[in-house]
Parts: sequence; C-alpha cells; structure tokens
Amino acid sequence: MPTTAATYENAEPLFVHLALTDPRSPEHAALRDQIIEICLPLAGNIARKYAGRGEVFDDLLQTARLGVVMAVDRYDVRTGSPFLGFAVPTAMGEVRRHFRDHIWPLHVPRREKELQGKVRATTDELTRRLHRSPTAQELATELDVPVTDIARTLVAANAFQTRSLDTPARETDGDPSMTIADTFGDEDPRFQMAEDTITVAPLLAQLSPEDQQLLIWRFYDTLTQGEIAERLGVSQMSVSRKLTRLLGELRAQTTDDHLALTV
Repeated sequence: MPTTAATYENAEPLFVHLALTDPRSPEHAALRDQIIEICLPLAGNIARKYAGRGEVFDDLLQTARLGVVMAVDRYDVRTGSPFLGFAVPTAMGEVRRHFRDHIWPLHVPRREKELQGKVRATTDELTRRLHRSPTAQELATELDVPVTDIARTLVAANAFQTRSLDTPARETDGDPSMTIADTFGDEDPRFQMAEDTITVAPLLAQLSPEDQQLLIWRFYDTLTQGEIAERLGVSQMSVSRKLTRLLGELRAQTTDDHLALTV
C-alpha cells in the first residue's frame, strides 16, 4: 500500500495497487472505498462550476459525486493516462446529463437539449474567434447542422427557466404589488413590424434564391453592405442598388407603402 499522502491529483499509485488485488477480496473493497474518499473533493469543484444555473447545488454535488465514483470504477491505470484527465470529463458529463434530463421546466425534445449545449460552447468559441457574436448561419456551418435546427435550439433555450406569472414585476415605477401578469396586455410596439412580415412573406417566397440570400444577409444576419459586397465579389454600390431595387419592388406589390425595411 502506498504510504505517501494521496489526493485525486496523484491517485495513480493507489489504482496500481487496486489492480493488483483480488476484486473479490475485502482488501480490494477497502482500497476502492479509500480511493473514492480521496477523489470525492473533485466533485465539489465540478459542482461549483455549474452552480447558479437554476439547479440546487446539493443535487449538482450528488450528481458530480456519482460521476466521480463511476470514474473510479472505470479508470484503467494501464492506459498510462492520468486519473484526473479521465475523471473530470466523466463527472462533468454526468452533470450535463442531469441538466439535460431533469431541470427543463417545459418539454423540449432531446435533440434540442443536446444541441443547446453545443450551440452555447460554439457561440463562445466563435465570439472569441470573430470578435463578435456569430450569426445563426455561422453556428450552423460550424456545427454542420441545418440553420433551422439552430433556430429551434435557440428558442428551446428559453424553456430552461420559467417564472410564475405571480412573480413581482421589475421596473414598475415603485409599485411593489404589480406582478408579471399585470404587465400583459399592453400594445406591442412592434405590432406594425409583425403585420409587415405577414404581408411581405408570400412575396419573399417568389424571389429568386439569389435575391432571398441577399435579403437574409442584410436583414437576418445584419451584415453591412460592404460585408455583403465582399462575399459576392462586387462593389458596395452594386449591393446598394440591388437592395434598393428589391425593396422598391416589394413595396410596389403591397398595399402599405411604409414597410419597416430600409437599405
């Protein structure tokens, strides 16, 4: 039995000794319990990483501890890999699975739950790489999934946490009795935009794929005319003329001459 004080960061000698004992012997069971006791503090570090995301910390801790025990039982010291490098992703995987399966207040398909984690991580990575927030299309390209899947996943993320309608409303001009339900029913300042969208949608469907892509870049991905011009290999003035023509044609085909679209 190794005599030096062991921690989860240098537990490999204990695993070597465990591998040399008879799995049916009391010594093997006692040594396994000792290793688990030494490695359990790792669960606390992992649980704290996920704290503040809508789940009770004790539940996160218990889940992370389960992951650590699983790592102890599955780790093969003969691979030569450090235990910590195996235990951390194992325990973190259990915590992420707990989030995916247990704490979504509204029903969300499993695919959207799994993709949501990838979208969050990819968004962080692309933001660092691009020095701006990525578009839905860029996320779809990076993850090799349809852009519609990205849209559904972003919507599904809103189901991660819910609030009661009886929750006190914020910014209520000092009225502490006003709830979220009391704030419903006001006139939507974007109603005109929604009406314009319903009006123009059938007209957009009749445009050529090239014209549709141009409008998507400008109004959905919010690219500048210069950025669109760079993608198309044309001048910024050419893009401006195309957009002006398209918007003019759309306005001419509607009864409302003030669609909320600007070049």
